[in-house]
Amino acid sequence: MIYSGEMNMDKDPFKEYLRESEPNKATKGYVWSTAVGLQAVDGLKPSQYLIDTAIQNIEGKITLKEAQSLIESYYNERPVRVSDNERTEEADKVSSRIAELLSEAAFSFSPNEYIAIHRKLFRGIYKHAGKIRDYNITKKEWVLDGATVIYGSASELRATLEYDFSQEKAFSYKGLSIEESIHHLALFVSRLWQIHIFGEGNTRTTAVFFIKYLRTLGFFATNDIFAENAWYFRNALVRANYTNLQKGIHETTEYLELFLRNMLLNEHNELHNRNMHISGLLKDTKVDIGTSKVDIGTQKMDIETSKVDIETRLAEKTLNFSTKTIMHIRVLYEKFGDCQFFGRGEVMELLGLKSSGASKIISNMVQADVIEPVSGHGKGKYKFKEL
Repeated sequence: MIYSGEMNMDKDPFKEYLRESEPNKATKGYVWSTAVGLQAVDGLKPSQYLIDTAIQNIEGKITLKEAQSLIESYYNERPVRVSDNERTEEADKVSSRIAELLSEAAFSFSPNEYIAIHRKLFRGIYKHAGKIRDYNITKKEWVLDGATVIYGSASELRATLEYDFSQEKAFSYKGLSIEESIHHLALFVSRLWQIHIFGEGNTRTTAVFFIKYLRTLGFFATNDIFAENAWYFRNALVRANYTNLQKGIHETTEYLELFLRNMLLNEHNELHNRNMHISGLLKDTKVDIGTSKVDIGTQKMDIETSKVDIETRLAEKTLNFSTKTIMHIRVLYEKFGDCQFFGRGEVMELLGLKSSGASKIISNMVQADVIEPVSGHGKGKYKFKEL
């Protein structure tokens, strides 16, 4: 059977298996749910073929090794390659490799293990798989309004990595409350991620390593937290590593702790990316972990209830957009959803896209019937529609 491309990821295709009474199916469901969900941190989306193959594995019809072999053969024999923009092949292969790693009990808490995970995930995909970068990097972050985290210096990456590992290895969780333990775990994983020792694939590598490390501490998460909140996880890591004293912004692990409490304690704290955006921070803003909502000030109404949920609108229109496209539209909606006008220039600036990419996003939104052109504000201006 030939599959033409991506699947609709508005819903986790493995969710039903997480509730399975049969332990083996539930475990496999979690593994695949996490593996596929983590692709969203880089705006990637797996193919329907990957999902169908994963379900065969969960159902016990094929082994994990057979599933991986099918994925490899699928791309080796496929007559038409997926476009570079969608990177579906990367999403499929890395998903199957994450599933394999999360299915293995073997683990060593060491820098070499961390690097080995990157090598296993991205071999044949990135030339630098398993190699420490030798150049400095910056990345424009939506959650920071275009600013970047200060990542580890290329000349000190190995030394910094080894130091963080030695500090965590020497740390004792004895006598700590669960809240204190989660706070420390948030600090550890955020610092590990901040080093960013690889050119690409840092968040997925860090997540896989962290999940396996948590198991050694007695935490065996079996929910769909990564399947539904992978982008939140990445943005929480960003906020845990950004300070701007001039703007009154300080690094904080509070959002990451909410994520971990949902993941490890099965709490139901609401996880909204918009709450982490630095433009929404007010002086009296604070996150109350004891409640299920994050208060980002009294001046803004909850977008969930007062505005159109952009992803729901897209789902209603049954448009097969990539995860990255949907995230871009969501970012634009959160910026311009209050009846603000915008054009290609604003899209380019906010998303860091070239002219052609910005035009394509606008075209997609027009096609989805979520924006409409406006007159009297200059040529090529649009606004989001209201229900």
